[in-house]
Amino acid sequence: MPIRQLPDTLVNQIAAGEVVERPASVVKELVENALDAGARRIEIDLEEGGVRLIRVRDDGGGIPAEELPLAVARHATSKIVSLDDLEAVATLGFRGEALPSIASVSRFLLVSRPAQAPHGAALAVEGGRIGAVTPKPHPPGTTVEVRDLFYNVPARRKFLRAERTELGHIEDWLRALALARPDVELRVSHNGRPARRWKGEGDAALSEARLLEALGEEFARHALRVEHAGAGLRLHGWIAQPAYNRASADQQYLYVNGRSVRDRNIAHAVKQAYADVLYHGRQPAYVLFLELDPRGVDVNVHPAKHEVRFREARLVHDFVFRTLQAALADTRAGQVPAAAAPIEVPRAPAPAHAAAAQAPLGLRVDEARAAYAALYAAPPRDGQAVAVAPPLPADAAGIPPLGYAIAQLHGIYILAENADGLIVVDMHAAHERIGYEKLKAAHDGTGLRVQPLLVPRQLAVSEREADLAEREADTLAGLGFEVTRSGPQTLTLRGVPALLADSDVEALLRDVLADLREHGESRRVAARRDELLATMACHAAVRAHRRLSIPEMNALLREMEATERSGQCNHGRPTWTRFTLAEMDAWFLRGR
Repeated sequence: MPIRQLPDTLVNQIAAGEVVERPASVVKELVENALDAGARRIEIDLEEGGVRLIRVRDDGGGIPAEELPLAVARHATSKIVSLDDLEAVATLGFRGEALPSIASVSRFLLVSRPAQAPHGAALAVEGGRIGAVTPKPHPPGTTVEVRDLFYNVPARRKFLRAERTELGHIEDWLRALALARPDVELRVSHNGRPARRWKGEGDAALSEARLLEALGEEFARHALRVEHAGAGLRLHGWIAQPAYNRASADQQYLYVNGRSVRDRNIAHAVKQAYADVLYHGRQPAYVLFLELDPRGVDVNVHPAKHEVRFREARLVHDFVFRTLQAALADTRAGQVPAAAAPIEVPRAPAPAHAAAAQAPLGLRVDEARAAYAALYAAPPRDGQAVAVAPPLPADAAGIPPLGYAIAQLHGIYILAENADGLIVVDMHAAHERIGYEKLKAAHDGTGLRVQPLLVPRQLAVSEREADLAEREADTLAGLGFEVTRSGPQTLTLRGVPALLADSDVEALLRDVLADLREHGESRRVAARRDELLATMACHAAVRAHRRLSIPEMNALLREMEATERSGQCNHGRPTWTRFTLAEMDAWFLRGR
């Protein structure tokens, strides 16, 4: 069969197969065009989940009448002129493929008017056949109407889902947009009825209001504000405390230079940051915005622009990981999230005579340390009385976040009274985290000691892995592996991390090499080490049904307040919870 030039209509339909997956894809492309045109108000009308009708109106800059045919021509755009522009894309759209692709698989109408034009103009396209430009009344801005999506490509249309499903995909994308653009008003109607309105005012307070509206009160209550810049990167947004987690990744929103994307490199960095605090199999929730020089990120790697590629992927991964790890490390028990938390009246600082203010039960600092050490002592004999503390004094100034212990419940929970109400602590989980963090800090202080092997081991690897091991020899040495290349597809292992010498170090090394190839870094050694230290901390922690004295309980509470990540145990379970007086009053209908 001879080589032939494909007709334009077929070329556009092939392009549509890459760009237009479902109605949500059309909404995304049209709304992004509106944003690039400077719109501050966008109306989206839908029928039958967008299959029957998608109409997007905006108040943006508009398109002159003479440029309407170009708007539906392939690779025609006002957003890039040269390769330099393509390498530093600052707009959401740039390829010039969206409108001709959509028009080739629908009954398409484009109406627009620049602010300086006396009237609007319209251009209809049906099945890829472009009509004539005609005058049409229209306010400044643009309306794009897409009817009967895939009417002329029945094989594609049969893959569309039920109306509710397609509408759900559109709502999900609009939610992601609303989080990124609080300055834009979005109005959505479905089958002639108003469905959603996102008000656009554009101040910082509204961003938090959008967060609350989009992800709910529970996320907002557990949200931690993230703000960090360095090495030409800036990361800001919100991450949920580990206590708020999900079964799926449905509340994970990432934006790179304002563009909503999926990126495995950053997803891996986030997962690693949460690795030490999240319950097994659960997913973190976050809304994160990463900003960097547009020349440092390639947005032209996916037809629908869902993915990006970073030129300094290792730098980006490390920056995101360390930023989030530091934020999560500071989630000590008793703290209130820095952002999206209920506004509280600031309490007065502790008075100069801190010993009396912080120890109304007569427990001095040296006694607290001694009491904490006593947690490792043998448990009391059966039948021994359990101390119950007297009530807090009327003057509650200077009371620490977790308050002071008043009793122990069933040998499992510590009950403490603070200025706001009741604190309940799982004593084993809390003590486990404290011991774990102490072990990690001690081990980090000495570094990873290398244990030489009496008999070096030969590892058969691929040539690519051997190249990587040779190139990353210093990195591997820092992780405790003494490795040299001894052949095109052979490595010689002469030393391993001492703490992990009894494990399958060959398999561990292969996993580390896979991480270095995929993400530019590896935390597998640290993760294996942490698993061992966590087991040690678990065995050393106070056991359930161990009776503690009041000084011992207070010592544990003070250690929790001072220990990083003490809000969760080593397995991700919460270590404490709070019940305010207002909540307890509601239990008993007080004040009604």
